[in-house]
Amino acid sequence: MGSRNPNGSLPQLSQPSKYGITKPISLAGPSEADVQRNTELEKFLIESGLYESKEEAAKREEVLGRITEIVKIWVKQLTRQRGYTDQMVEEAKAVIFTFGSYRLWVHGPGADIDTLCVGPSYVNREEDFFIILHDILAEMEEVTELQPVPDAHVPVMKFKFQGISIDLLYASISLLVVPDDLDISCVSVLHNVDEQSVRSLNGCRVADQILKLVPNIEHFRTALRCLKFWAKRRGVYSNVTGFLGGVNWALLVARICQLYPNAIPSMLLSRFFRVYTQWRWPNPVMLCSIEEDELGFPVWDPRKNPRDRFHHMPIITPAYPCMNSSYNVSVSTLRVIMEQFQCGNGICEEIELNKAQWNTLFERYLFFEAYKNYLQVDIVSADADDLLAWKGWTESRLRLLTLKIERDTNGMLQCHPYPNEYVDKSKLFPHCSFFMGLQRKEGVSGQEGQQFDIRGTVDEFRQEISMYMYWKPGMDIYVSHVRRRQLPAFVFPDGYRRPRTLRHPNQHTEKACEDVTRSQSGSAERRIKRKHDDEAVDEKLSKPRDCSTSNFGGTSHISIGQEAKLEYLRTGDVDSNSDRLLDREKRYEEITIQQARTDGQGSLTTCGLTSLHVDNLSIVRNVGSQEQ
Repeated sequence: MGSRNPNGSLPQLSQPSKYGITKPISLAGPSEADVQRNTELEKFLIESGLYESKEEAAKREEVLGRITEIVKIWVKQLTRQRGYTDQMVEEAKAVIFTFGSYRLWVHGPGADIDTLCVGPSYVNREEDFFIILHDILAEMEEVTELQPVPDAHVPVMKFKFQGISIDLLYASISLLVVPDDLDISCVSVLHNVDEQSVRSLNGCRVADQILKLVPNIEHFRTALRCLKFWAKRRGVYSNVTGFLGGVNWALLVARICQLYPNAIPSMLLSRFFRVYTQWRWPNPVMLCSIEEDELGFPVWDPRKNPRDRFHHMPIITPAYPCMNSSYNVSVSTLRVIMEQFQCGNGICEEIELNKAQWNTLFERYLFFEAYKNYLQVDIVSADADDLLAWKGWTESRLRLLTLKIERDTNGMLQCHPYPNEYVDKSKLFPHCSFFMGLQRKEGVSGQEGQQFDIRGTVDEFRQEISMYMYWKPGMDIYVSHVRRRQLPAFVFPDGYRRPRTLRHPNQHTEKACEDVTRSQSGSAERRIKRKHDDEAVDEKLSKPRDCSTSNFGGTSHISIGQEAKLEYLRTGDVDSNSDRLLDREKRYEEITIQQARTDGQGSLTTCGLTSLHVDNLSIVRNVGSQEQ
């Protein structure tokens, strides 16, 4: 394999004498108190089970070895079929590289392995990789949950091999024979390759560059392991949802390592929050200067590329062609990320004053207690295999719903998409659910008659989802407004809501975050007004409403304001599946929180009308001073 030495160790990387594009903030090393806190942090990581066992590590190596054998045989078969000489067949091969958390050596138990298959110029992606290799894998007993995603920004084949999750990319380079010792970090590997191959190759190239650009690799790894764990616990780890993925967190941590080259992991963790709570976005985070090359691939440059000017949180990759790895971040998700940075900074300050322990920093975010109103997106299909593909398509476009709501409400209605998926185990049909928290932007009052009407927004989103190329009967999507007290029981860890008196077992964390929020929110009078508004909404909720009817093929209706209509619509052809849909609606009754019935022509009637008051709490942060 191209990513590891035969003994399983990482290859030695030449280290530069200077790190980053600016001078360090501090060259100070750790104090005795820092060393003690670092010992406690490392103990916490071990107790939290963030390191895989030797047995699992050995199994990963075995699986990677098997995949390497499979792709070599695959390329030899294609070479023979295309009439090349026996010598060419003998020399033909593909090389497997790893990237992401596995390449950086910060993966944990059960994590997937990001892999790249590099093949010769005559082996293509569209037919050879996604059809022929796919069929080879599909016939193997060791392979399960095989899911090709050819239309992704970076085309990928997802599957499990002997229970190990694999994300496999493919890049075809301009060589007839791929050498075993291919240097993927060399720019020449990008000659005469398509943009999809460039993006695929850059995963490995970026990982290698990161390890070259940090002062202390082991300190970087420990700090990154901490931040990845923290981000997952706080609900901000997901590139596809509009937050930050693995490479984004790696680049952010690497920059802190450059700014504090002699700091140990406990120091890097607190400095991470200290720096990024003050970072003035959209100033970019960069590990090195952006370089252009004669190959002419576009690089991130807001001076030349108008689209780059609209990126909210630029985190630039260090390998040519340099790109913004966080282009998915929106105004709403940036607000949530900054809120969590503020929260983490406050807790780290308390840890340094011996007023809190590390476990406080890593406590779970209580998403379903943070908002009064939510959007629930339910995804259903006819069978489990269909759900895998349908969910992947829908989840990859959920961030578009956030962007559309921002656009259509001029940023006045703020969305907090939550990256976790939920399943109601009491339901017999394949399904999953995603949720978004909703609230008004700071300073937007709920005046009488003022509404956020996003019926057209949701309908536009639904229409785009329905354009899925591989849509099958039974693939449906439902979007609904749910108040906090109406949330389904399956979203709570114990299957039921905690009593109000027991609602915050991690009270310390949430109180610290709440203090940060309140210190930058509106006045006490506004909070009193919000309380009165909630009482008025509760009174409205008790009033009966008329039923409203909509055809399944028509417009989706979700109106968000002082009052909101709620209707459920589906994608696809209903007429041929009315009986099946009726049965599903009966089974789905608890999920959709309102009773529905289907008439002979396939129209859906929903009874009841839910009032929606969007909280006026301020969460948007005005980031203060620039990095010192």
